[in-house]
Amino acid sequence: MGLEPVTMKRAPGVPLSREEHMSQHFYVHPDNPQVRLIGQAVQILQNGGVIVYPTDSGYALGCQMGNKDALERICRIRRIEPNHDFTLVCRDLSEISTYAKVDNTAFRLVKNNTPGPYTFILEATKEVPRRVSHPSRKTIGLRVPDRKGLQLLLELHGAPLLATTLIPAGETEPLNDPQEIRDRYEKLLDA
Repeated sequence: MGLEPVTMKRAPGVPLSREEHMSQHFYVHPDNPQVRLIGQAVQILQNGGVIVYPTDSGYALGCQMGNKDALERICRIRRIEPNHDFTLVCRDLSEISTYAKVDNTAFRLVKNNTPGPYTFILEATKEVPRRVSHPSRKTIGLRVPDRKGLQLLLELHGAPLLATTLIPAGETEPLNDPQEIRDRYEKLLDA
């Protein structure tokens, strides 16, 4: 069951201010994710939104890979520099090979450990926008999730997500409680 978006009465064409902004919340079944709800999340991403979602190891902030404004929002939310080590969350091994240079040894390592909770740091290909690969090492984190809802989101989106673990500014541990995430970030996120 998903929560419907909060609606407010206002003149047509007048956007919500940041203070009035409220995230959409989706409760997605872990074994049988609802296509309609995942489709709504994909629409938010395609409209430049920033989302928080569960991964195999915790919660992450994500956006479209090429969306500079959404990337800047993630940096402001986490209070991190744009040269932070970001991750591309991919559907499968073939997507990884599009965005990273994968030799035989790396391929075997990735193949044996995906899908799952691992991020692999590999040399980025030219398909990765320069602003999201590590500036000096030219590397990118890549992972293939095992969560059905996240796999469906990636499939419907048709491209990897640019992501980073949801660690609050000034803290060292990631957030893993959905209600705490909602309480702290509801006005900063789109979903």
